[in-house]
Amino acid sequence: MKFIDLTAHQCPYPLVQIKLALKKMLPGETLAISISDSGSRRDVPLFLKKFGFQVQITDDNDKAMSLHITKLNNI
Repeated sequence: MKFIDLTAHQCPYPLVQIKLALKKMLPGETLAISISDSGSRRDVPLFLKKFGFQVQITDDNDKAMSLHITKLNNI
């Protein structure tokens, strides 16, 4: 599982980096990310669910949100 810490960045940078990482992954692989920007915390999970990724929020506190993203198909 690959991990990307995007807590130091503001939207749209985290979403762009997540899209690039997901393009390189094979179906069934999982990506772990941490984001902190309020725009990213709102937009990233919505984007991922809209495009058919399995999303599990593993932690959500005042400082950051951590997610595990599983690629289900070849998007």
